[in-house]
Amino acid sequence: MSEKTAKYITTTLPYVNASPHMGHALEFVQGDTLARYWRLMGHEVFFNMGVDEHGQKIAQKADEAGVNRQEYVDKYAAEFDKLKEALNLSHNSFIRTSSSAHKAAAQHIWKLCDEKGDIYKKKYKGLYCVGCESFKVDSDLVDGKCPDHQKEPEEIEEENYFFKLSNYQEYLEEYLSQEGVIVPDFRRQEALNFVKGGLEDLSISREKSRMDWGVPVPNDDDHVMYVWFDALTNYISCLGWPEDSEGNFKKFWQESKTLQLAGKDQIRFQSIIWQAMLKSAGVEATDQVFYHGFINSGGQKMSKSIGNVIDPYELVKRYGTDAARYIMLRHVHPTDDSDLTWEKMDEWYTANLVNGLGNLVARVTKMAESYEAFPKVNPENDFLINNSYSRKYLDHYDFQKSLDEIWQRIGDVDLEIQKTEPFKLIKTDQDAAVRKVQFLVDEVYRIAFEVGPYMPETSKTIIEAIKANKKPENLFARLEL
Repeated sequence: MSEKTAKYITTTLPYVNASPHMGHALEFVQGDTLARYWRLMGHEVFFNMGVDEHGQKIAQKADEAGVNRQEYVDKYAAEFDKLKEALNLSHNSFIRTSSSAHKAAAQHIWKLCDEKGDIYKKKYKGLYCVGCESFKVDSDLVDGKCPDHQKEPEEIEEENYFFKLSNYQEYLEEYLSQEGVIVPDFRRQEALNFVKGGLEDLSISREKSRMDWGVPVPNDDDHVMYVWFDALTNYISCLGWPEDSEGNFKKFWQESKTLQLAGKDQIRFQSIIWQAMLKSAGVEATDQVFYHGFINSGGQKMSKSIGNVIDPYELVKRYGTDAARYIMLRHVHPTDDSDLTWEKMDEWYTANLVNGLGNLVARVTKMAESYEAFPKVNPENDFLINNSYSRKYLDHYDFQKSLDEIWQRIGDVDLEIQKTEPFKLIKTDQDAAVRKVQFLVDEVYRIAFEVGPYMPETSKTIIEAIKANKKPENLFARLEL
């Protein structure tokens, strides 16, 4: 087994202005798979998730609903928290940016950046997209509209505090020139090219008279923090920073390997703004950020108006938790955009789970039970870890290839059954048939071990059935068409 070390992993914080969607679910399941895998490898892991509860669009949604802001975010935070059970997530922390501890941390990082001389106040006029919660320049727009929200940004003129992002031009070029700080590497090149194009200082406050739902700016009651300056701090506030009374910040940020997961549209925030904030505050940079692609449906971006939205709770209801995790991890490309439809998912579920893994487990365990072919499996994990045939891909966050490798082995074991036909051999050579089934059981045990980080309950069910030498109930129910 590899040397035990601490590892830190976090997803981004989704806005709680609507229910969870497939993009959120994908990122959560990717993070959970890595956390489970690292724990299996013997590492101590801190896995953070949570929700971003401030900003103008949340305030507007709450006002439209006719409820106070805290009541509104409480409702939607609960919707995201329920994904823990629905998707069987194993996070250590579910942070909410409306918590008093987080607010104190956000104000502390502000003070540190201010003491460094990186915060100043000036009047500003610009185009602001409420959906993105950010100012835009003409080059960001397509036909005068935000490409992500298809709306013209509103022109705003006010006095704001600014962060001297331009002070960190040279530092960020040096940071982003290091291979491995961003995966995939073409996203690192994208970030580096953006920085080399020149950085402008960042507006990091809003006048409370215009937007009052946010963390108050220290020593200025007329301003609240820009939602991103507030929210990004969660990656260390979840660890108890700055007091660090339990030592989690020291262990999991300063002495650990830190990994952030984010969507491809987050590069400017996660790998540029956040890294500059950390440098200004005297905190170590993130070791690595992994950027995933988007999920489309039927060739189009998911949209309620189009009617092609796939709800993660509906996914779990139709296929079950582990099958939903499987679909997102094997049939969604880890870094590029992918397309999902119910028709495709029905096919994958039936072919690869019902008729694939499920059928293989049923056949092998039934033969083992009938022939009293007790397994020879060693419950110790060291051998299986060190001889894993899928970890070489998972070590590089290629969930898809890792699962492809496992399903290749499922296919190989199926072929071995067809070739050797132990159900016929038992009639002529019982000892040889039992030995063959014992070999097949051991192979299924290895498959169950390999699939554990992806489909933890399925893995557990198979392993328990093998140890009891008893066929389990069908792992995956056939769809009712």
